[in-house]
Amino acid sequence: MKKTLPVAVILLLSACTVPRQASVSSVDANSGIVRLSYGQAVLQSATTDSYVANGMATKQCQQMGYATAFPYGQPEETCTTISGSLCLNHTITLQYQCRGVTVTPMTSTGSYW
Repeated sequence: MKKTLPVAVILLLSACTVPRQASVSSVDANSGIVRLSYGQAVLQSATTDSYVANGMATKQCQQMGYATAFPYGQPEETCTTISGSLCLNHTITLQYQCRGVTVTPMTSTGSYW
């Protein structure tokens, strides 16, 4: 009995980590900042794939004329649902800064001679 209790606790706690897909929540073209957000419920430890999130941010940056995106600052955690003094849902926001300039090749519309 004493040996099965720690195993049961580890299995129970490992189920609390939940993968989440971050989505674009805001884009500021003037400052070159892209924000991605995902939700996290109470007693969960939500994680997102940093490679996929960076790809989404880079795509948004390229649509604005920048070359790539770099993680910027620390993730921001905002409480979205409160019950009494307990926060039931959080929104985690990741910030990315757009850098560089994309160069598009010129296309020829006529002949040179």
